[in-house]
Amino acid sequence: MDQIGLLLDGFAAALTPGHLLWALVGVTIGTAVGVLPGIGPALTVALLLPITFRLDPASALILFAGIYYGGMYGGSTTSILLNTPGESASMISALEGNKMARAGRAAAALATAALGSFVAGTIGTVALTFLAPVLSDFATGFGPPEYVALMALAFVTVSALLGRSLLKGAASLLVGLTLGLVGIDSQSGQPRMVFGIDSLLDGIDVVIVVVALFALSEAFQHLLAGTGHSTVQPLRERAILSRSDFRRSWPAWLRGTALGFPIGSLPAGGAEVPTFLSYSVEKKLTKHPEEFGKGAIEGVAGPESANNAAAAGVLVPLLTIGLPTSATAAVILTAFQSYGLQPGPQLFTESGPLVWTLIASLYVGNVMLLVLNLPLVRMWAKLLTIPSYGIYAGVLVFATLGTYAAGGTTVDLVVLCALGLLGLLMREAAIPVAPAIVGLILGPLAEQQLRRALTLSEGDPSILLSGPITIVLWCVVAVALLAPAGRALFRKRARAVASR
Repeated sequence: MDQIGLLLDGFAAALTPGHLLWALVGVTIGTAVGVLPGIGPALTVALLLPITFRLDPASALILFAGIYYGGMYGGSTTSILLNTPGESASMISALEGNKMARAGRAAAALATAALGSFVAGTIGTVALTFLAPVLSDFATGFGPPEYVALMALAFVTVSALLGRSLLKGAASLLVGLTLGLVGIDSQSGQPRMVFGIDSLLDGIDVVIVVVALFALSEAFQHLLAGTGHSTVQPLRERAILSRSDFRRSWPAWLRGTALGFPIGSLPAGGAEVPTFLSYSVEKKLTKHPEEFGKGAIEGVAGPESANNAAAAGVLVPLLTIGLPTSATAAVILTAFQSYGLQPGPQLFTESGPLVWTLIASLYVGNVMLLVLNLPLVRMWAKLLTIPSYGIYAGVLVFATLGTYAAGGTTVDLVVLCALGLLGLLMREAAIPVAPAIVGLILGPLAEQQLRRALTLSEGDPSILLSGPITIVLWCVVAVALLAPAGRALFRKRARAVASR
């Protein structure tokens, strides 16, 4: 009851005209930068940080939170329409969403993304309000062995993205793992695979890889195929969700939320892992398996919900223990500190009104995002009527500008083009590009946590099975590995019995 009273006080402050204006500005800017490849919410918040020093702390933090939530949604727009994720966490939405757009169902894909973002963001904010202390205690109990098991589970679920050929999928995953090795070894401090180029010491930015393998490779493929004048009819049906689409979407929204918020709350959980897991779950539970890979609406609804629920989850360790688990959260932490505020266990007691105003503004921002984006799905979908050469010329411009803005060196542009050509070769060889992103994101995390675990145990691998959480996770990994073989054996026996 105390929390409800504090939240109501927060709403009273958040619904003032000034704070509503900053929330609207934040979600609008966030949606816009989410649409632009390479220019994510972290970069935008960092650029605006010096400008907001004259604002009061509540207004500045409401603005940054709006940018954060808006950026998570905006990334889905170009993922669906142009197969160009604005954020790495929006990559999964491109797998099915772009297929839906190419089949004339762009509006339905954008609508399920908008509604899923609203549902997940609202549920995630409710969970942030009431479960933050509990989840914070649980998250701090995760050690390196638990993270190794969690990363293993994420690697296993990548099988949902490998396509029909396990060998080609594994090759793509290996490409990503190799790219993840570039940079300074976190344990020894020695450079790896940098070839004497100082700009590579910090590694290859995941946004560069995502934009290159998805956006540039597709643009190059259109150039190679000579289909630059082709267009798409984006609306072959009403620009709303049909009853069938809604029935298929709402369970995926809830499942995505159930995966996104808890994993996003974990230190180093991030938004990528739950989106991978959500896509895998939806592919296994769907009643329409023939549509996956061709435009299944569950493949958009689930990952988008997981993405936005994880965005709310990331705020749990930030506010309760002062631990940023994403680039944007790290910049927001800097914003807190610039106003003399230190997120942590004492934040709710020392700066309670500010924190509850911020949390209340998240509810308001979610409603604003829905009102702002849902009526625009028809307009966004009509972008596909522009000839391909115009669309992909714009994609190339924004991709290169975003890459240069993020890194500020010509080496980043060279890496972007090289990886774009690599993506083209992978597409021509029918090798899926999604597993490469999985390997790039999760590979360094898995390596770091495994080495920490073995250091703690002085080389004894039994530490990986040292607790109930790790045992449960490894059991899930075993089931995930054995289930496909079991299903194949069952079907084989069923066919043998039927043929008798």
